[in-house]
Amino acid sequence: MEQKSAAAEPAPPKAPSFEEYPLTRQEYINSLVHLYRGEMHRSLVWRTRLDTTTNWAVVTTAAMISFAFGESGHAAIILLLANLLVLAFLFQEARRYRYFAVFRARVRMLEENFFLPILTRELVSPIADWRRCVADDLDHPKFKTTFIQAIGFRLQRNYLWIFLILMVAFVVKLFIHPFPAASLGEAYARMRVGPIPPWIVLASGLTFYGTLFASLIAVRRRGMPVDEIAGLEEDLGHWKV
Repeated sequence: MEQKSAAAEPAPPKAPSFEEYPLTRQEYINSLVHLYRGEMHRSLVWRTRLDTTTNWAVVTTAAMISFAFGESGHAAIILLLANLLVLAFLFQEARRYRYFAVFRARVRMLEENFFLPILTRELVSPIADWRRCVADDLDHPKFKTTFIQAIGFRLQRNYLWIFLILMVAFVVKLFIHPFPAASLGEAYARMRVGPIPPWIVLASGLTFYGTLFASLIAVRRRGMPVDEIAGLEEDLGHWKV
């Protein structure tokens, strides 16, 4: 009899799933605050990595200039070859900037559409479907800028000045080190490196810097990515890059 009565007892109610629980206003706000803190942390980590790459480029430039002017026997072409090292840092920084832009865009989306309405007490988000945009980006992350755009942006902000410093140092090395050149022809002759004639060195330098400036102009015409600080997320086109 005890076994039959035990079998007749109803089963305990099944615990509701996560989706069946209603989300309260406080839980919603807490979730977005934690999401904002997480995305802010990741954007700051990648921003620090950008500064690290720039520091490497600056230190490398300073070291190559010091080496070139350290002894009279060091050829000026060393400063042209330093451009290749700086170019490698530029490519690395452009890659890091693309990752930074992903998290930075999410942070700005939350700031503009969640925190801004709370601060102004006008509880209307500038972008109606911003939550869906953030959710889709969390589900399928997308870069917010192309690799070429990232190269152009970092080149315009930092690396253009580094390349110009190397170019000026190259010219100064030719004209005044180890002693001032008596004529333009003498400075031109100093470009020779062993069996390599001066015109090849000059042509290589002009080609590199010409390509550099032409690429920057082309990228600017196609459109640069949004600014790191002042850019807004009102235009969602770059969310689909």
